Amino acid sequence: MKKNMYKWLKELPSSGKALPILSFPCVSLMDISVKELIADSEKQAAGMIMVAKSTDSAAAVSFMDLSVEAECFGADVRFSDTEVPTVVGRLVHDEAEADALAVPEIGAGRTGIYLKAIENAAEYITDRPVLAGMIGPYSLAARLLDVSEIMMDCYDEPDMVHTVMNKVTDFLIAYAMAYKNAGADGIMMAEPVAGLLSPMLEEEFSSPYVKKIVDAVQDENFIVVYHNCGDNTPEMVPSILSTGAAAYHFGNSIDLRDMLDKFPADVPVMGNVDPAGVLRMGTADAVREATLAVLNACHKYLNFVISSGCDIPPMTPWENIHTFFDTVGEFYE
Repeated sequence: MKKNMYKWLKELPSSGKALPILSFPCVSLMDISVKELIADSEKQAAGMIMVAKSTDSAAAVSFMDLSVEAECFGADVRFSDTEVPTVVGRLVHDEAEADALAVPEIGAGRTGIYLKAIENAAEYITDRPVLAGMIGPYSLAARLLDVSEIMMDCYDEPDMVHTVMNKVTDFLIAYAMAYKNAGADGIMMAEPVAGLLSPMLEEEFSSPYVKKIVDAVQDENFIVVYHNCGDNTPEMVPSILSTGAAAYHFGNSIDLRDMLDKFPADVPVMGNVDPAGVLRMGTADAVREATLAVLNACHKYLNFVISSGCDIPPMTPWENIHTFFDTVGEFYE
């Protein structure tokens, strides 16, 4: 049965529930490698179900593997048993290659695996929404043009960048629609590379394309949660809000209370306990302290939802994950 996601979002901040980006740590529950997980839709669905059974998370969030979409376009990807895959090298070097870049069919590469995983998981996870992980348009273009090179290309070769941006946006609209048809209740869209841009460049090269995706797929049964963890994000709030995403999620390098001050009170803002330095590498006491710090700073805002600052790494100890949830539960008792 479809959920009214606008209603769910409206009630989420007062629920006292956390919504971390939590999926990859299922590998330790399943005793498998990351490489095995990302190649198998049944294992991915089983992992999401295990995480849902193990936590009181407000939603089940699928795997934030930001190499999947770039791999479909032909990018080289480095795989690991213990880390999330990463894109290596540059696929598009000039305007001619940008013009020749083919938009892949949905289901190409590993997208078919990830779509099937959502379909299987959504069939069994019915007590909370299921959100699919997907990269944002500028962050995908950056993986095709190289994350460092695209910064200069925005100044020197803007037409080439826009050519790539239009193609990746068409692909992401189709990909998001495929997730919608597979049973997802929304997408968590990761646009972190846009947070490295100046506000002026972000307004040209990211937000208009995010808005195209939001306008094409979002409705009361399917929402877009926008994620950005770049340091420049606080200077981009008007532009980011123009995307029309239903909710926003920010990384731990950002003062979340400052972001909450900048956002309308009826727009959910999520974040931002450090996923790597604290949840992955810290002690349980450090997790409790960091979680309480965010809660104490932000809980008075009626649109605040406690979360991790970004995707929780695969090898994060489950003691730390449970401490995070226990701390949230005790705080809101």
